[in-house]
Amino acid sequence: MLDAETARSLIKPHMAIVCSENKQFATVDHVESSSIAVEDAQHKTHFIPLQWIASVDDKVHVDRPGTRAMREWKSTP
Repeated sequence: MLDAETARSLIKPHMAIVCSENKQFATVDHVESSSIAVEDAQHKTHFIPLQWIASVDDKVHVDRPGTRAMREWKSTP
């Protein structure tokens, strides 16, 4: 798990967000203080907490399956 400060510094707009099954389920829109605004396939904005971020390389990797992440994301930060 990354700490929030490190995650914020590594995450950039338009990066793919992939689940623990290594499948993309969203794209980064922007980073807020404690969450990431993400865009789904229908171009709707949702928010996921920085605590979900397991690692960042050329993609943002979250610590849960995509179906669970999509059930748990929020519509506000």
